[in-house]
Amino acid sequence: MFDLIPGLSTGTEMVLLFFILLALRVPVAFSLGLSAIYAMWQMGFGLDMVGDLIAAGITKFSLLAIPFFILAGTLLGTLGIAERMIRFFRVLIGNVPGGMGLVGTVVCLFWGAVSGSGPASVAAIGPMIIKGMEDDGYPRAFAAGLVCTGAALSIVIPPSIGLVIYGVIAETSISSLFLAAIVPGIFMGLLMLFTLPFAKARGAGPSATLAALSPMPYAGHSYPHRLLLAFKDSFWGLMTPVVILGGIYSGMFTPTEAALVATVYALLVGGLAYGTLTLSGLYAALTNAAASSAMVMLVVAYASLFGWVVSVEDLVGTYSGALLGLSGNETVILFVIMVILLIAGMFMDAITVMFICLPIFLPVARELGWDLVWFGVLMMVNLAIGLITPPVGINLYVAANVARLPIERIARGTLPFLLVCLIGLALIAAFPALSLIGSGK
Repeated sequence: MFDLIPGLSTGTEMVLLFFILLALRVPVAFSLGLSAIYAMWQMGFGLDMVGDLIAAGITKFSLLAIPFFILAGTLLGTLGIAERMIRFFRVLIGNVPGGMGLVGTVVCLFWGAVSGSGPASVAAIGPMIIKGMEDDGYPRAFAAGLVCTGAALSIVIPPSIGLVIYGVIAETSISSLFLAAIVPGIFMGLLMLFTLPFAKARGAGPSATLAALSPMPYAGHSYPHRLLLAFKDSFWGLMTPVVILGGIYSGMFTPTEAALVATVYALLVGGLAYGTLTLSGLYAALTNAAASSAMVMLVVAYASLFGWVVSVEDLVGTYSGALLGLSGNETVILFVIMVILLIAGMFMDAITVMFICLPIFLPVARELGWDLVWFGVLMMVNLAIGLITPPVGINLYVAANVARLPIERIARGTLPFLLVCLIGLALIAAFPALSLIGSGK
């Protein structure tokens, strides 16, 4: 057999080949698949096993939550429910100086409890939030940075696609993960508010009137009346996370079933409550959701093939043993893991990072007696940061398209938020109770 790098094990060659293919700008899914197939060929396994292994990797009931949560989030954006939510929170916060920054933060958190996908959140609410904040005097790049960061928290705040995948890989209760992520998600959102004075110091002007920000049918009414009208107009949209999360936590349905419930609920709200459901809109939502789901599931499929080789070659034992041998201090090992995840998140999407790193990190976490629910939430916060860090921070690219700004300016706009996210990551790592209090442990 031909050795790519003589002297190295086949598993290590596979990992190196994966990074070489990434450097050559081969898409992540195909980098995973090609490197895994090379390793299987080197190990003498028949390539007729590839199809069976891929099928086994994706035919898991829990993974059905991914396409349905993506479809639900897409429908909620397409059917105008996001716009109604933004209008309600704008009226609720009122004409506070710089209030659109607060509106943007709250809406990003609220939308995170609906969509579960960072890039989808940027695309759905980004145009309205960025325009409103710019009208309110915020720099356009800063407004885009806020949307990028708030949307990144979608993989922390339940229902989160990332937490679904973590629960499948770690064989941990997805409901417990969802419960545990609520407090850290809100905590990270509150930390974002500390960046708003930074924008004001850079020249964000006084708050514009509500009518100037966008067409507001309530402008001629008193504040209580405006608030009541906005609440009535957005009520069914605001109930979305209540239906999804309430059903999960009350035991009415599982997280996977909740994804289907969310999709049906979005269709009912759009069709019956708001009358915004059209055949063309439904077709657009279905095609967009299908494309997004295909991208995610392709990575999951090839990552499962990659993971099988990792298991056969016992790379888990080799690399996790090396990690445990770095130090006898748990804090040092946790710090090293967090740094590895931060760096990996700069170059790969969250799903790929989980499939590659979790088989190595989970044995370490179990050996050290760490709570896997807390570790999962901590990992999601870490990977959320990866969504806003170049060169492969996907939220940055979506926001650049939405805001029509160069990626470099968007990246600079996220710097204040990146700093507070790193502070939040450190606090969640140092105080596990922030996560475990929500899970009931």
